[in-house]
Amino acid sequence: MSSNKTVFFLIGVLLTILGSSMLIPYGMQVFQNENSHSFIGSSFVTIFVGVLFILANLERQFKLNLQQTFLFSALAWLLIAAFGSLPFLLSPIPFTVSEAFFESMSGITTTGATIITNLDETPKSILLWRAIMQWLGGIGIIVMAITILPLLKVGGMQLFKMEGPLSTEKILPRTLEVATILITTYFVLTFVCAFFYWIFGMSIFDSIAHSMTTLATGGFSTHNKSIGFFSNHNIEIVASVFIILGSIPFISYLKFIKGDRKIFFSDIQIKGLINILLFSIIIMVAYLALISDETSIIENLRISFFNVISILSGTGYVTDDFGLWGNFSLIFFLFLMFIGGCAGSTACGIKIFRLQMLLIFLKNQIKKLISPNSVILVKYNNQKISEDFIKSVITFIFSFLFIFIIIALLLSLTGLDFLTSVSGAASAISNVGPGLGELIGPNGNYKSIPDVSKWILSFGMLLGRLELFAILVLFFPSFWRN
Repeated sequence: MSSNKTVFFLIGVLLTILGSSMLIPYGMQVFQNENSHSFIGSSFVTIFVGVLFILANLERQFKLNLQQTFLFSALAWLLIAAFGSLPFLLSPIPFTVSEAFFESMSGITTTGATIITNLDETPKSILLWRAIMQWLGGIGIIVMAITILPLLKVGGMQLFKMEGPLSTEKILPRTLEVATILITTYFVLTFVCAFFYWIFGMSIFDSIAHSMTTLATGGFSTHNKSIGFFSNHNIEIVASVFIILGSIPFISYLKFIKGDRKIFFSDIQIKGLINILLFSIIIMVAYLALISDETSIIENLRISFFNVISILSGTGYVTDDFGLWGNFSLIFFLFLMFIGGCAGSTACGIKIFRLQMLLIFLKNQIKKLISPNSVILVKYNNQKISEDFIKSVITFIFSFLFIFIIIALLLSLTGLDFLTSVSGAASAISNVGPGLGELIGPNGNYKSIPDVSKWILSFGMLLGRLELFAILVLFFPSFWRN
């Protein structure tokens, strides 16, 4: 195997950034006179290890081949989750190692599942760190989805490769070129979101924390009742708008900045997202009207609009316990968990484009049954699609559902009931956050589940966030051979 110095150099850079980010909640600790110095200690350890990685792996020229790129993707997220758990372990709140790692992994993968039972009484420094973790995870997956995953050909992500003759040897220059625009766009949208939250009634702290977790479609809140705490229709509208902005491909923002002003109206994936949202909202409004005469159509529309957007995108904010709406809502929201948002966004799940490709494949198969000798040219967003590409998409969807079943079975072996096991597995691999049922539902949390379940779910979150194959490939012996 060739030298992995570039891999560990880049991980060192990321750990240094992570450690520096810990100084922000440390400032909050000082400002709030919290009787703890957990963040300054965590920051020192993380930066120290990061700098050691950098100094030990300096090279004249930094390169990543395909194998090293897979390794970097997995190790980076795993180590960031590990070091990100240090502030939880050192905090006055009693976290076990399993709980701290679970909370950290949930944050960096923008899942939003939590073991904290009383957010309203939790130190603001911890709440801020959770928001920062999700914000960093959001921009991290955007950069990865646009610059790395397409080159790895993970589950059809090669469709979103940036234009030009790029290879894995050019990952670093391309990442630096694109990352500046992406981070600037991400930061501006976060700032605007925070501004509107503040305008419509949130405190400065709540507006900043929620803006970071909204755009990252992460869902960590600063209150037990999530967005429902504010009981403010305007805040719900702001959250919905910016969740959608976080769920569309960020490559669209790049194209818009470069002059393609019609991209948001012409992109098939964005159209698919909007159509699924509208269809799902109409179904839920009709269902709520059917089961209850006590609420108005406007109220049903408001509740359905917010919760459908939140669950479909994998954000996990809640304004109401949809687990009490009946069995249909449980099945319907479980289905929405799997769909997710667009590829190249902060949202998770199977992704809109894969479902669109599956429908195109099924449609073409029916056409071939009718006209066996016909030649069908498959296109998506005006790009020609090969048979291999379609196979990779179908393989991903099958693998996604198969791994979901495996995780659900493993959770059931730890003693969890059927609904908790199934919804927990779906929530983890789709990076949604809240599951279904009393234990991990909208009004529950993951505190009381067994430690082994927390580790299983943490691995599920990592698998879902990195599109499965970027992790699974590491378990094949052939990967480690030259």
